[in-house]
Amino acid sequence: MPRLPLCKKPMVSVEALENSRGLIQVRNLDKKYVRGGEEIHVLQGLNLDVEEGEFVSFMGPSGSGKTTLLNLLGGLDVPSAGSITVAGDEVTHMSGPKLTTWRARHVGFIFQMYNLIPVLTAFQNVEMPLLLTNLSKAERRKHVELALGAVNLTERMAHYPRQLSGGQEQRVSIARAIVADPTFLLCDEPTGDLDRSSADEILNLLEELSTVHRKTILMVTHDPRAAERSGTVLHLDKGVLIEGKKPQ
Repeated sequence: MPRLPLCKKPMVSVEALENSRGLIQVRNLDKKYVRGGEEIHVLQGLNLDVEEGEFVSFMGPSGSGKTTLLNLLGGLDVPSAGSITVAGDEVTHMSGPKLTTWRARHVGFIFQMYNLIPVLTAFQNVEMPLLLTNLSKAERRKHVELALGAVNLTERMAHYPRQLSGGQEQRVSIARAIVADPTFLLCDEPTGDLDRSSADEILNLLEELSTVHRKTILMVTHDPRAAERSGTVLHLDKGVLIEGKKPQ
């Protein structure tokens, strides 16, 4: 797999690093909604530390708060209480425009449905996040080719999604997620729509991104076999983190 670092990351202060217990710190995180006059607690007092390069899986029954947690970590939702800090930046108090910029720079999203634009080629789909940067066309091409090479799809860059298998489409979505060299990846059931063979290919790729390229990965999954591929498995139940273990 080619070397992935693509864009310069902002410097983190020495003080922030010294005070940090992990790349990602979650403290006393709460999320609640009001529906029909009833208050529903989705997450309750959650605390979490994730180190750089760690591959973490979240498991739990439907409604346990797994996807809500990913949305909060990615700045797609706002907590009711508590804080999320990434590399010294407290995300929970960022304004809308600043949060959008932070999310584009630091977070790569991978979903169960590939969310590729059908009228764009694999190359064009992967290039999309870079259109928001000040990179030149030549620089964007170099980064896209590097990302597609990392997922072994160099020969498919001119193909449209309809010309790709499900596993290949998911690999395109992973290339899109890593093309701007984000700080961490958020994966919501990334193998949920794939057969076992294709799922194993995607999990092999995620493992390599974590172990070889030190990418920090947080993945929601219902599949125990997928969770076992990560370095840490955490369990959520009714919004509470109830168990964590390191697979052997």
